[in-house]
Amino acid sequence: MTTVDIGICTYQRTMLAATLASIAELLPVPDCTLRIIVADNDETPSAQVMVAEAAENFGLNITYLHAPARNISIARNACLDAATADYLAFIDDDELVGGEWLKEILHTMRETEAAAVLGPVIAVYAEDAPKWLLQGNYHATYPVHVKGRITTGYCGNVLIDRRHPAIAGLRFDEALGVSGGEDTDFFARVSKAKGRIIYSRDALVYEPVTPERATLKWLMRRRARYGQTHAQQQIAAGKSPVLGALIALIKTCICFALIVPSSWNRAGRIKWLLRGQLHLAAARTFWNAR
Repeated sequence: MTTVDIGICTYQRTMLAATLASIAELLPVPDCTLRIIVADNDETPSAQVMVAEAAENFGLNITYLHAPARNISIARNACLDAATADYLAFIDDDELVGGEWLKEILHTMRETEAAAVLGPVIAVYAEDAPKWLLQGNYHATYPVHVKGRITTGYCGNVLIDRRHPAIAGLRFDEALGVSGGEDTDFFARVSKAKGRIIYSRDALVYEPVTPERATLKWLMRRRARYGQTHAQQQIAAGKSPVLGALIALIKTCICFALIVPSSWNRAGRIKWLLRGQLHLAAARTFWNAR
């Protein structure tokens, strides 16, 4: 019998009920038992009643944890501490899992014996979303391959093998729990410890894009966080901050220059603007670390 825990970190998110409802609709996987761990990162246990109601209404096996406060690494580590299953999955509290998500991601894990398996996070836009947003699909999340390998990951759709040597004893860095990038850092360390990270393209998770996120300002902030996290990882790995800043600044200039030939296409302009923002944030982080 295979056992799976699903960790969900939450902070004042009403959509958590819909997330739990989607898990209740998962197609059953033979010889597999499922438990959900909800780690509430609020100062007060604000999600406790909602979780109890979902457990009763949907017939789910849910363990509720109060893991304060406002630091997602604390909540993620609480899930790690509470997990007892062979495998631990992480999804976000504003996502909906596809009906075959568990079957697909577990199948990939069993076939590859990887340390972690990532699935795609499909962005779901409102019908009245701007055309440039639909064309660019900027909110979707997929793993990045570097020379044919996935060297880091994310917690929006992942399954980890708790027994794998690259996973056992690993923790999320609380210093990154407020700024973001704690999951990128976690899986970079998995990769560095020779743990393979594999992609399961059919293990689908969906993320409805709310109006406050469907803006260029929000996307710019998100890309800046990506750039900061990337630079922090490079610095921790021993890269020269001056050299890193120089390379990132050159990439920034190239991206901003490519905005001009893309002027006829707004989605294309925004693509290069966001990439430039990422490299600019990385350059600043490198420079400040001199």
